[in-house]
Amino acid sequence: MKISSRILKSTLGAVSMLALLPLSSQAATLPASPLAATNLKPDDLVGVSFWFISMALVAATAFFFNERSRVSQKWSTSLNVSGLVTLVAAVHYFYMRDVWVNTGTSPTVFRYIDWLITVPLLMVEFYLILSAVTKVSSGIFWRLIIGTFVMLIGGYAGEAGLMSVMPAFIIGMAGWAFILYEIFAGEASKANASLSSPAVKSAFSLMRIIVTVGWSIYPIGYFFGYLTSSEPAESMTTLNLVYNLADVLNKIAFGVIIWVAAVKDTEAHRA
Repeated sequence: MKISSRILKSTLGAVSMLALLPLSSQAATLPASPLAATNLKPDDLVGVSFWFISMALVAATAFFFNERSRVSQKWSTSLNVSGLVTLVAAVHYFYMRDVWVNTGTSPTVFRYIDWLITVPLLMVEFYLILSAVTKVSSGIFWRLIIGTFVMLIGGYAGEAGLMSVMPAFIIGMAGWAFILYEIFAGEASKANASLSSPAVKSAFSLMRIIVTVGWSIYPIGYFFGYLTSSEPAESMTTLNLVYNLADVLNKIAFGVIIWVAAVKDTEAHRA
């Protein structure tokens, strides 16, 4: 059963509204036009990583959108979502790079605006690849979305100073654990186990690895950024390098896995 346009529109609308909330007073302290200020220095490792990842995300977006014509119609939504994830992330990375270069501070607000849009879309991909080949319950969709928001809200509360970093860390980890349960032992996992499509089953398994191993990079970054005794400047450098590495791996790899599944499934049905 494909997700209804009403459900998808309402969810994306809610995500957009959350993204536009004044998450922190940090936004008011930033320069009105970061693009007009300092140029990126070659020895600024964090700034260079922002730039490199921006371009990688742009290239991935072009690839995913272009490949829609290669796969069957039932996979086009999944590739569209993959392209949207990398497109939204690319725009935010260009802006986050300028914030870092011009202020020397971590672009926390803008990173979480990015995540509030892209991470729920990544979770929707589990639902979409299953629904491309079988009927699945909308409960899978909603449980993954709820787990995502719990994880992100907990993380942001700690990074923005809205609550102590350790309790916030625990809340964020609880949201992640809820997601892992759904895709490893919950209804989503059971739906995947009953499939007859090797391509989708393989993609689902690889996506689970990304959510388990790839996403584990984020709490590592949080730990080194907020739960060690390092100097603030050193902590923020480590935090952003780790987060940037995690984003380029998880967002692009997620889409590539779906693309591989789509191509294999399309070719199998054309043979």
